[in-house]
Amino acid sequence: MQVVLGLGIFAATLIGIFARPARLSEAHAALLGALAMLLTGIVSPETAAAALYHEWNVYLFFLGLMVTTALAERAGVFTMLARAAAIWANGSSRRLYLMLFLIGALVTAFLSNDATALLLTPVVATLVIQLRLSPVPYLFATTFIADTASFLLPVSNPINVLLLGERIDLPTFFRFLLAPALFAILANYIIFAWWFRHDLRMVYDPARLPVLDSRRQQTARLTLSGLAVLALVEVTAAWYHLPLGPVAVLGACALALLAWRIGQLDWKSVVRSISWSLFGFLTGMVIVVRGLTELGLTERFGTWLLALGAGSTLRAILVTAFGTALGANLINNVPMALVMRAALETSAPATLPQEALRYAALLGADLGPNVTTVGSLATILWVLLLRRYGITVSVRQYILLGFLLVPLLLAAGSLAIWLQL
Repeated sequence: MQVVLGLGIFAATLIGIFARPARLSEAHAALLGALAMLLTGIVSPETAAAALYHEWNVYLFFLGLMVTTALAERAGVFTMLARAAAIWANGSSRRLYLMLFLIGALVTAFLSNDATALLLTPVVATLVIQLRLSPVPYLFATTFIADTASFLLPVSNPINVLLLGERIDLPTFFRFLLAPALFAILANYIIFAWWFRHDLRMVYDPARLPVLDSRRQQTARLTLSGLAVLALVEVTAAWYHLPLGPVAVLGACALALLAWRIGQLDWKSVVRSISWSLFGFLTGMVIVVRGLTELGLTERFGTWLLALGAGSTLRAILVTAFGTALGANLINNVPMALVMRAALETSAPATLPQEALRYAALLGADLGPNVTTVGSLATILWVLLLRRYGITVSVRQYILLGFLLVPLLLAAGSLAIWLQL
């Protein structure tokens, strides 16, 4: 009965997250699911507390990342970069497309995929509307590159920290994922440039660009310099296997100090920019997935999934990557990452390289959400964000592009991981 009850709570939680009955938020749905796990005795309060304490590094990483991103947005970093791209492209929409792809990859690499999807999107939307260009190619670029480039660095996606744990071995991370990430970015650009080739024949007048005042430019440049230093510190921390959560928080504090020094710090604005509900969503899902682990369901799932790849390491890697990607589109990539982490910890046989399987799961969790518009919360919010600009995204076109791109990248990435063994 407890197994049936646990599965029912998990399913009801996911339905609440996606259907949002009575405008129930994703965080409230996840927290209600966690409460149900506690009230039914599937998860004890002590077990729940231990599970949440285990995620301290992820909580700090999320907090530091959101504060840093809010400070960068307020300083006008995204606006400055997009404007610089439009000036460099000098009227060529194809060159502008290339530059925005590169900017999206850099923002994702150092500020996370959420920053690209949610903060670069409105800047790009405003820019292309001002330049009278077709907005769809550029807006598709901002959301796809957010996931495509999200495994360039450990800090590029919170899912990376969630799946790999406190101390990420940077040389190992690069050994397994650097080549797949670079290939994914290049393939994403080439396929999209071909798909939108007719729209990218347009030209624009750079004189339509609004002029930025000198003070605004100086603030943006100083903040961008601070972000570059923070990125270097985070990469160094990962190299020495240091937890990234405290580094992200300390880096955010340093950027806040810089903003205060130049008279641009507004704590109320920064606090409002933080998505506090995300902490509730993560807390609820950690406890809900812990309930599945207590019932032995994640172990059974892992055993079943890895049985599909039995007899071949390459097949096991492919099954893990594609299985995680499929699950990310069915139940969202955050709960799927938690499920896969628990499943691999409890059921991966000693005959298979567990490290490679973890990176295969990360590949699926990072790339998988690019197949549908519900694979990650960032993509869901991206769709809602575009509606404010009167832009309706074709779900059919999104899925078609996802199927055109994601299986190719997952297969290539899985092969690259296997070749590194």
